[in-house]
Amino acid sequence: MDGTETNRRNCAKTEQQKMLDSGGNQSGSKDRVTLKKEIGLLSACAIIIGNIIGSGIFISPKGVLDHAGSVGFSLIVWVLGGGICALGSLCYAELGVTIPKSGGDYSYVTEIFGGLVGFLLLWSAVLIMYPTTLAVIALTFSNYVLQPAFPDCLPPYIATRLLSTTCVLFLTWVNCSSVRWGTRIQDIFTVGKLLALVLIIIVGMIQIAKGHYDALEPQTAFEFIKDPSVGQIALAFLQASFAYSGWNFLNYVTEEVVEPRKNLPRAIYISIPLVTLVYTLTNIAYFSSMSPQELLESNAVAVTFGEKLLGVFSWVMPISVALSTFGGINGYLFTSSRLCFSGAREGHLPYLLAMIHLKSCTPIPALLVCCTATILILCIGDTHNLINYVSFINYLSYGVTIAGLLYYRWKKPRLVRPIKVNLLVPCSYLVFWAVLLGFSLYSEPVVCGMGLVIMLTGVPIYFIGVQWKNKPHWISSAVERVTYLGQKLCYVVFPQDDPSEIQPLTEKSEL
Repeated sequence: MDGTETNRRNCAKTEQQKMLDSGGNQSGSKDRVTLKKEIGLLSACAIIIGNIIGSGIFISPKGVLDHAGSVGFSLIVWVLGGGICALGSLCYAELGVTIPKSGGDYSYVTEIFGGLVGFLLLWSAVLIMYPTTLAVIALTFSNYVLQPAFPDCLPPYIATRLLSTTCVLFLTWVNCSSVRWGTRIQDIFTVGKLLALVLIIIVGMIQIAKGHYDALEPQTAFEFIKDPSVGQIALAFLQASFAYSGWNFLNYVTEEVVEPRKNLPRAIYISIPLVTLVYTLTNIAYFSSMSPQELLESNAVAVTFGEKLLGVFSWVMPISVALSTFGGINGYLFTSSRLCFSGAREGHLPYLLAMIHLKSCTPIPALLVCCTATILILCIGDTHNLINYVSFINYLSYGVTIAGLLYYRWKKPRLVRPIKVNLLVPCSYLVFWAVLLGFSLYSEPVVCGMGLVIMLTGVPIYFIGVQWKNKPHWISSAVERVTYLGQKLCYVVFPQDDPSEIQPLTEKSEL
């Protein structure tokens, strides 16, 4: 985030040219060092589904039921949560093909509102949002893997942290080695996690067919465990939003998608309805075998479900959930590293993070930063208390981005938009967004206030790191030495962009 960009870039490019010369690469060859377009429609759907279906569906049912107050209303929250995600994803489809840059929310907000607002989203995402989400998913993975070995108690604290760290390190190595390896893991484990949820749904439907649906009967389903309030309902939606988070992650890797103007919206249209259907049916299946009280008391909902219905095959559930969360970790690492990459390319993070490996063309420095931040969060302690912080910041960033869509329509009405959604779509989303955040602030002012504080700590960082141009020479020299050392250690260079592949923002010509 140093203001003396010219010196830093010159230093980095000098080292880059030495590497290119030694590696025998020429910028005009087919082996040009750049992010590769290796994400087709199937992999695009796998990224969206794989990022949404991580640990949320195995953690959030308890929180949603607790805040919603009844089985029936919790199911309504799950369906409406998917509908809200569908509205948001339609808006992101328009933004993704209008501003065809990797980086998702950050890139769009930076383009529309300028550097400060974009940096605040980037800061909160890199500092807390994605490391915390990765840590929660990794801990869920380790808890489910170790649960069979500790049937009568929780797995040891050290064991869960060590296994979580090992998993994150392994998947970081995979993604550093090859983009194709990362996407193949995502494809395979997305299919695996869908099969795990399909197993839960099928077993649940068999239970319902046998007449075990007492908790789902209307007169029982809407019996409230505790008096409902608007604030508690808002928190129920925040818990559900954690399970649905990741629906916008394909927008972070737009530049690696084959034919993004076709495949980006197609993947969104396929994935969001599918996940909403699977989530709703999964919760119905849970209630076919567990009473509301049993679900609230369970530390591992899917494991309890398996123990009650699968008998000797109950071991299938923890393994299935572990595979699901393993794929979720891979997806979050893959996409969050591209956010760091995009931020560094805009000059909002150190330029070293905008470099990719000379041969594998993977953003190794960005991946290492995401890995390190996640491990630090794992060492802090109980990360589950951070879920509400993450959900609040997530929803805040979604609303700002979709408000940006409306502002951009007004600011640049003649800009070419291959997809243009009806204005009712972003307006409906923003109404829901405003109501949800308003009541969340009212119900949990400390939690939501902490989320805002985390985001606003980025303001002085932005003015010191980005806006302050004439820094002392010793600072710029230190940054240059660190960049040089990082290039040597990671064998990375700036991507060599092909001008023929750059899609400028164009406006409609006058008739």
